[in-house]
Amino acid sequence: MAGSVRYSHPHPGSTEPPGPDDLYAGPPPWDIGRPQPAFLELADSGVIRGRVLDVGCGTGEHVLMCADLGLDATGVDLAARALRAAEGKARDRGHAARFRLHDARRLADLGESFDTVLDCGLFHIFDADDRAAYVDSLRAVICTGGRYFLLCFSDRQPGEWGRVHKLRRDEIEASFAAGWRIDSIEPSTIDITTDPDGIRAWLVALTRIRTSEMPEGNAPC
Repeated sequence: MAGSVRYSHPHPGSTEPPGPDDLYAGPPPWDIGRPQPAFLELADSGVIRGRVLDVGCGTGEHVLMCADLGLDATGVDLAARALRAAEGKARDRGHAARFRLHDARRLADLGESFDTVLDCGLFHIFDADDRAAYVDSLRAVICTGGRYFLLCFSDRQPGEWGRVHKLRRDEIEASFAAGWRIDSIEPSTIDITTDPDGIRAWLVALTRIRTSEMPEGNAPC
């Protein structure tokens, strides 16, 4: 989850915004050492299937959760430090999961397609322009009929959280108006290490659908 949630800069006095690697100079609050309960429930229900991509995978807990299910699982992130930790976990647990240093706004460059994409805490760091680019990127790699599961900050969460956008239901609906079926948007929680009550969140389930306006290059599978 290479995005900042009220996280102090690891280099005091620096005027530069923290980069992806800086966010993992120490354990960030979202790195809880286990899958998020909301995603674990999805796994237990059987809706995570086929080839799985975790965008903003951080230290890899959701990728490894999918590998535990026997699924072909890949994680991408821009934080090399987090990916090294994820690769170490995979070795220790005997999994063949793959981790790639890659920008989630350019998923088409992977040259792959996926049946399921997981996103815990990435979508909500993007501003409007990057959000549109990211949704286009998802369309390019998710097979028609494939699923995208999103866990993001809700507008019900109090306080200021840096670059994180606390999203309203209608903002989510507008972002996925073309080429998607919104199956559900439900209140949920993101567990963090710094607050036992966690973060008020939305758990969103979407299905990729074919439309007559589907651009060339989108993944029909």
